[in-house]
Amino acid sequence: MRYVFRLVSVAALSCLAIESAARAVGYSSPKDWIKPYKREPLQDIVTWDENSLFVNGERIFLYSGEYHPYRLPVPDLWLDVFQKIKALGYNGVSFYIDWALLEGKPGVFRADGVFALEPFFEAAQKAGIYLLARPGPYINAEVSGGGFPGWLQRINGTLRTRAPDYLNATDLYIASVGKSIAAAQITNGGPIILVQPENEYTGSTVQPFPDAVYMDYVEKQLRDAGIIVPLISNDASASGHNAPGQPAAVDIYGHDGYPVGFDCANPTVWPDGKLPTNWRALHLQQSPTTPYSVVEFQGGSFDPWGGPGWDKCSVLVGAEFERVFYKNLYSFGVTINNFYMTFGGTNWGNLGHPGGYTSYDYAAAIREDRRVDREKYSEQKLQANFFKVSPAYLTATRYNSSTTQWTTTPDLTVTPAFGNGTGFYVLRHTQYNSLASTSYKLKIPTTAFGNITVPQINGTSLTLNGRDSKVHVSDYDVGDATLVYSTAEVFTWHKFGDKTVLVLYGGPGETHELALAVTGYETLEGTVKTIATRGYTVINWEATSERKVVKVGVSDFIYVYLLDRNSAYNYWSVDQALHDNSNPVLLQAGYLMRSANVSGTTLTLTGDLNATTPIEVLGGAPAGLTKLTFNNQDFDFKVDKEGVVTATISYAQPTLNIPSLNTLEWKYLDALPEIGVHYDDSAWTAADLPKTYNSLRPLTTPTSLYSSDYGFHTGTLLYRGHFTATGAESSLYLSTQGGSAFGASAWLNGTYLGSWRGYDAATNGNNTFTLPNLSAGKNYVVTVVIDNMGLDEDWTIGTETMKNPRGILNYTLSGRNQSAISWKLTGNLGGEDYRDISRGPLNEGGLWVERQGLHLPGALSTTTSSSSSYSPNTYDWQSSKGPVEDGIPAPGVGFFATSFDLNLPTGYDIPLSFTFSNSSSTANSTGSSAPAYRAQLYVNGWQFGKYVNNVGPQTNFPVPEGILDYRGTNYIGVTLWGLDSGAAKIEGLELGVDAVIWSGYETEVGVVEAQEFEAREGAY
Repeated sequence: MRYVFRLVSVAALSCLAIESAARAVGYSSPKDWIKPYKREPLQDIVTWDENSLFVNGERIFLYSGEYHPYRLPVPDLWLDVFQKIKALGYNGVSFYIDWALLEGKPGVFRADGVFALEPFFEAAQKAGIYLLARPGPYINAEVSGGGFPGWLQRINGTLRTRAPDYLNATDLYIASVGKSIAAAQITNGGPIILVQPENEYTGSTVQPFPDAVYMDYVEKQLRDAGIIVPLISNDASASGHNAPGQPAAVDIYGHDGYPVGFDCANPTVWPDGKLPTNWRALHLQQSPTTPYSVVEFQGGSFDPWGGPGWDKCSVLVGAEFERVFYKNLYSFGVTINNFYMTFGGTNWGNLGHPGGYTSYDYAAAIREDRRVDREKYSEQKLQANFFKVSPAYLTATRYNSSTTQWTTTPDLTVTPAFGNGTGFYVLRHTQYNSLASTSYKLKIPTTAFGNITVPQINGTSLTLNGRDSKVHVSDYDVGDATLVYSTAEVFTWHKFGDKTVLVLYGGPGETHELALAVTGYETLEGTVKTIATRGYTVINWEATSERKVVKVGVSDFIYVYLLDRNSAYNYWSVDQALHDNSNPVLLQAGYLMRSANVSGTTLTLTGDLNATTPIEVLGGAPAGLTKLTFNNQDFDFKVDKEGVVTATISYAQPTLNIPSLNTLEWKYLDALPEIGVHYDDSAWTAADLPKTYNSLRPLTTPTSLYSSDYGFHTGTLLYRGHFTATGAESSLYLSTQGGSAFGASAWLNGTYLGSWRGYDAATNGNNTFTLPNLSAGKNYVVTVVIDNMGLDEDWTIGTETMKNPRGILNYTLSGRNQSAISWKLTGNLGGEDYRDISRGPLNEGGLWVERQGLHLPGALSTTTSSSSSYSPNTYDWQSSKGPVEDGIPAPGVGFFATSFDLNLPTGYDIPLSFTFSNSSSTANSTGSSAPAYRAQLYVNGWQFGKYVNNVGPQTNFPVPEGILDYRGTNYIGVTLWGLDSGAAKIEGLELGVDAVIWSGYETEVGVVEAQEFEAREGAY
């Protein structure tokens, strides 16, 4: 009831301001656009006030990471990622849904198999993770079309507006996906607590904007589907769009932020002025009645074609970035906080946009192959766990930053907050990107000592090293005791009966000091400087790799663990309950801890290890422990006089037998028979539309040559243009468009004319080809192959960039009218009636082997025939040494296929990846001398790699278990497209092991069920 009364009160007090705002944008009354659910909640399980969310009446900090199920098409692994996010100390995940994968044909919605949402929701529920659902319909997300299916290029109305044809096009998708979301709301026992309509509804070239009519339609779609949890926005910047009291309002206002951008080429450069310092003030202006929410904050970086690669991105947005920029958010009082991305995954099967390559690792805390061995994962664990044990933060009053009030030097800035008597002091360099090591003392108020300057012992000082930030605390509750102050940061604490464990950490080599309102102390490990006064204990210490442990108290003891930050990375706080951290197990362990449970006198642990590891249970083990298990194995243990449990968990390195791809028996097929003089294209689609349905770019050709006009939206596109020569034709001009880093090649009656080799910045290319002498009266055919790199996103409303067409934009046959050429085209077999339902509408392109389905498992068992007609089931497989040894003899496309068996041990997580060698310097300009060729990697029918040798940067392509059969036969297909004159070979291709991890993940990872090869009716 408290929430309802507050909401009504705020609405009443804001009435005049709301009415004024309504009239300012052309509405006569707020009632014209404010719906009842924006004034009264539709349920009482998820509520909010100006400070935070409440779930079932409990105030929470929604600490969340972005993670997309469609970028990991192995449902058996979804729980694995959820558990790794939970192990960070997070309680939430935000996820997008990609419309383009679910409604590849207008009016036909499919969400089953790897596209089913229910297993994702179930995995989140099992892991104890709340979900923020973001179905769009527009999502951006660096996916093809920003999540829009390609057929939307045929919609005349402006996308993301009130245009009736656009709105109608979204109805089936939102009704269908909304039903799934609604069923998984927390009100129905599921994990979903928030839903975001639209996405980054921020920039527009059309009016009205923001459009309340449009947003009302979008929100009503969700409400009509049964969604009753709060709706939250993600303004692309802190601009106030969609905030309560504004047109197009949602329930809770949130915004995004990517302050250092995506300049991975200069990973150590933090430009001046990039740290936001005014977001708190903007929040109080824009949405003071809702929790401060950052729905996307920079958790990594995307990397474009020709970019520097993820290793450099990991430096740009690594642990230093997290310490400075994330703690800056805490100074604003953020309580709904989502990091984009926390697990990136893979742009398999052409689902990515043209600005990025196959990997969507994103330099996130969890790598593309699900490894957690990045420092930024551990840094995030320290930060997230602090807020699990710091409830006073949620309602603390924030104050303005100061360079003089709280420290002894203006080189540092402190932003204080006080809640329930506790003080939080977020400290950073005033020049946020400073590399200096700055000495200082902290000036703080305390209940025990009054206003004091710390450190107090021996005249020591504190140090803030460059690109670091800290959260100091005062009058901080630690169970029944008070931490009067600590300059070291709190990782976690918990009270276990008459024993409290407190874990503090500092940067390596730093001096720190703490005071506890407890008397009596004993140093158990290391060396510290201690002063005991009446009722208080002050401890001064240096953070080194040698930890310090101090026992404070006379009966209810506090065990204080004093660590350097690098050592703290190995400590874990593991909750025993899904959404309750009141009974955790605190321990020092290794690579990853997944779960801890006490039953009677047994302690059961699960986790992942990559080496033999000593563990130490600091608190949470049962009294009289009789049994300790790790990953269902019993281990000997010891219990010392302080109740600390120690054991050594042994790691057994398994023997692996990974085949060398170059030693396998390969088969080969010509994958571009279309360039042959006698190829029959009678089954192809005639490109005879005298107009285009694309409202963005008018035609410059007699008929449309835009692929989406004919239902081809993904992968390789092929065109054949027929004409009868006069004999005077000497050149052919082609203007093609395929998106960033695309390539194109052309042939005339089988004679190679040339290629657009592609480079990172080029979305379209122009070629003028010199023709051989043509014979008058003879029929000729031009074959053009274009690599469609995905459809552009539509970030700014009104620009209609998603409608940028793919295909041939223009052409000129010298001396002839354009109508002299009649064109046909093809893409994936069936176009929008795509054949492989299991892998969705984007996995296949228009290459002949793809149209035949020869990339699918079982294709090698087809009958070999010398027939040149390529009839179904009579394919002319030839023996080959593979794409590395043999390659292809001339410009064109070849297909190489092989199979191999794996027999990897169970109980281990063994990430595997395919690596293409590239000894040539990759290029991102037209002046490249590197050979130009392209390859696609198919693994058991799934396209898991698009390799562009002359552009880069990606050479390593992880493929997860479940796509690879770890205990069975695997079918590998590689297309090789040579764009230069002469032969083409892949420089090297190998399957390698990236890690061997003994895993406590208890879900068996099965091979994803998907379509296998069978002769396709109507294939041409």
